[in-house]
Amino acid sequence: MAEIQELEAQEEELVLESFDHDDAWRLGSIITRIAQEAGHGVGIDIRRPGLIVFRSATPGITADQDVWIGRKSAVVLRLEASSALVDARLGEAGVDAAAIGWLGPEYAVTGGSFPIRVRGAGVVAAATASGLSSQEDHDLIVAGLREYLKETR
Repeated sequence: MAEIQELEAQEEELVLESFDHDDAWRLGSIITRIAQEAGHGVGIDIRRPGLIVFRSATPGITADQDVWIGRKSAVVLRLEASSALVDARLGEAGVDAAAIGWLGPEYAVTGGSFPIRVRGAGVVAAATASGLSSQEDHDLIVAGLREYLKETR
């Protein structure tokens, strides 16, 4: 329950006033820099439905991360909540969405993708990391969003 409350608080905190392709580049670059400084091999992706607006890969990433990025971001764009929050809520309810056929193989209910939410507009994109643990992927995106908001406010 505390985990769900923390994840919900992050989503309430990390709301943007606007978001365009230039913003995607700036946010993605911040997340990439944080990953590089930490020496993480990770793929980073920001996408709107049907359009990738930022993509980077640091040394050590494998082709498998591209698959995970697509599956995690699909959860965010469909359910408009971070993939970590969806995972925590389903876990708390004792629901295995894949086992009951609710979410197909194109979805990965695991941390690492976060909604780009614009005040007054809702979720407009998903920012996703893959290559670390699910928690570390999630934390990387949250750290990037926090830094982005500090720089743009």
